[in-house]
Amino acid sequence: MNGQPISGASVGANGRRGRRRGGVRLQALAAGALLIVLTACGGGETATGGGKGGQDPASQGSGKPENAASQAVVTILPKDGADSVATSGALKVSAEQGKLTTVEVADSKGAAVEGKIAADGASWAPTAHLSAGTQYKVHAIAKDAEGRESAKDTTFTTLVPKNTFIGHYTPEDGATVGVGMPVSINFTRGITDPDAVEKAIKVTAEPAVEIEGHWFGNDRLDFRPEEYWAAGTKVTVHLNLDGVEGRPGVYGKQKKTVTFTIGRRQVSTVDASAKTMKIERDGKIIKTLPITAGAPSTTTYNGEMVISEKYKVTRMNGATVGFGGEYDIKDVPHAMRLSTSGTFVHGNYWAPKSTFGSSNVSHGCVGLSDTRGAGDSSTPAAWFFDRSIIGDVIVVKNSKDKQIQPENGLNGWNMSWSEWTA
Repeated sequence: MNGQPISGASVGANGRRGRRRGGVRLQALAAGALLIVLTACGGGETATGGGKGGQDPASQGSGKPENAASQAVVTILPKDGADSVATSGALKVSAEQGKLTTVEVADSKGAAVEGKIAADGASWAPTAHLSAGTQYKVHAIAKDAEGRESAKDTTFTTLVPKNTFIGHYTPEDGATVGVGMPVSINFTRGITDPDAVEKAIKVTAEPAVEIEGHWFGNDRLDFRPEEYWAAGTKVTVHLNLDGVEGRPGVYGKQKKTVTFTIGRRQVSTVDASAKTMKIERDGKIIKTLPITAGAPSTTTYNGEMVISEKYKVTRMNGATVGFGGEYDIKDVPHAMRLSTSGTFVHGNYWAPKSTFGSSNVSHGCVGLSDTRGAGDSSTPAAWFFDRSIIGDVIVVKNSKDKQIQPENGLNGWNMSWSEWTA
């Protein structure tokens, strides 16, 4: 009866001693494993032979975590997802606690918006207006004092205007014109912010020459150089009116590039007193033609005039230019317009041939001898018509009339350069 308890006590004692030894061994193994883990992850002194306290030598003394976030804060206006955004003045990018290094803005087709980062790196603004009804994406990056970058991206859409305007321009794209041809743009709405509109139109020339714009009223803007264009000049007109607020609530909707070429130099001089016209081509007089100018009661304007239209045959009705029913000629041949008010150089078949070169009998136009129907190429009027192009200059002098107004036709050459640029 006593043998079983005695044997069990002996085993129990051994078992307790065995568990104590086993517990020590497990604790020792666990501590060793923990040391290995700490050494591997912490870069401890024992494993690496590193610096004091197990700190990475590369970061000693910095006092800052190596992967800390940038302190620079980028702000973009308008906010992400905004719509009906104004085309001018709304887009702004700024940085605090850092400087902007990159700002990229582009529309949905990838066309970039030009802009400039301020000298202090604190802000960016576009150098021109935005287009209307267009989605734009903005990507901006700034760096803090430690060189760490912070980026921001937004997308917004500009307003869709209810009221718009366009500019009707001359000359036409691809045209070859005379040396007197200005760039003339007539707007479909009166402009109350001419600076914004003019800034959106760029006219350049090759070879380069200074070109300036001049407003006639609030709906017409012309551009020209100080002197006539040089023969062979290539002129480019960039119309970037889309999104320009020309007047409150009225926006441009045009974005177009137009190019034209200046042909040979032809300047013809009409002497109303001598009743002649001398045609000068590239510095040489190539022909002198007899003419008839305005009669004493209906004299011809003096001044520099530019051919703006050409018609082989056209109708001329005195009632349309303030002469009542004095004339209505349905088939005036070889007519070329010199003024909006109705001054032409044209063929005349109804006056005796002896009139040309001897008498001034017209209602203010310059007449050249011609035949009815414009079919005879040998007449003075046909000869001149065939050798003239839109943009050629005709100067009238010695007429007993005033100088033509610069806005009456494409005739801004009758202003001095100081007047034009003022």
